[in-house]
Amino acid sequence: MDTRKLIEILGTAESLKNNTRHSWTSNGRHESVAEHSWRLALFAYFLKDEFPEADMDKVIKMCIFHDMGEAFTGDIPSFHKTAQDEEEESRQLYNWVDSLPTPYNKELRALYEEMDALETLEAKIYKALDKLEVIIQHNEADLSTWIPLEYTTNLDYGNGNVAFSEYLTKLRKDVYNDTVQKINK
Repeated sequence: MDTRKLIEILGTAESLKNNTRHSWTSNGRHESVAEHSWRLALFAYFLKDEFPEADMDKVIKMCIFHDMGEAFTGDIPSFHKTAQDEEEESRQLYNWVDSLPTPYNKELRALYEEMDALETLEAKIYKALDKLEVIIQHNEADLSTWIPLEYTTNLDYGNGNVAFSEYLTKLRKDVYNDTVQKINK
């Protein structure tokens, strides 16, 4: 790859370090999009034994790249994101993907299309982990950072995404119990 293009790509990715999410860390600061993506990839790595039939390297790639569109639009919490917001993020993301040199542009386009379709085991795993990581992060943050909506949303967020897996369903139940315990403290 041309070195200038590589530096440009890394500069775009650097935005994810600066763009904060709605979530807070356990020490009381806003979490960055990059931090969320990093921990999501780590999460996937440690589940490879639970999904021996899955291509976990692909799942990790999905976790790394899943929020790249937020380098262009910033993070819009799921409970505020409109269809128009989704379309604009997708438009900017695919413009960026198309600007990448071959084979990266083709590989990432295929990866994003697979993630959007949510039909493969790998896409289902990534999406379930993405939902779970959000709730785990909320549970680690101080309750004062929660907005009223989260007291109910965090109890069932991602339930449909984990239903395909007995293991992830059990994990979601454990996360649910942590949420209830946090709320009732």
